[in-house]
Amino acid sequence: MEAAHQGAASRLRSLPTRLINQTALLAGRATEQAMAGTGSRRYHYAVLTTLDEGGAGSQAELGRRTGIDRSDIVAVLNDLVARGFVERAADPDDRRRNIVTLAGPGREHLRELDRRLDLAQQDLLAALSAAERRTLVTLLGRVLDDHATRPAGK
Repeated sequence: MEAAHQGAASRLRSLPTRLINQTALLAGRATEQAMAGTGSRRYHYAVLTTLDEGGAGSQAELGRRTGIDRSDIVAVLNDLVARGFVERAADPDDRRRNIVTLAGPGREHLRELDRRLDLAQQDLLAALSAAERRTLVTLLGRVLDDHATRPAGK
């Protein structure tokens, strides 16, 4: 599906919800193309970067920190363990829990993904100056933060 903006009715071009949705289509495509050939997907990147920035954590904690559903986090971690990107070991304080840590090859892979995704961001946002890009990120973050703090259903 192509994002449609040129030639769309002015009311459509003025709806933030539609503009965000159309841009999200382009962003998703850019992300998939950037990660092509790496064997990784968005969930892999989310786990690797979360471990890199926030340190080791249990599987359940990683699911919460990344927003990945509990049923999906195990499959993502299985993939990353099989590739040697993360290590999973029983928690010495609670043998029922697994602690996941970022391994050296995972850190190297993350650097490659970061490089590819940085290029994708530059391409997607080429029409914006560096200051405008920072403003966009700030505004989108505010919208997301506001919705994260609202009671469910509001």
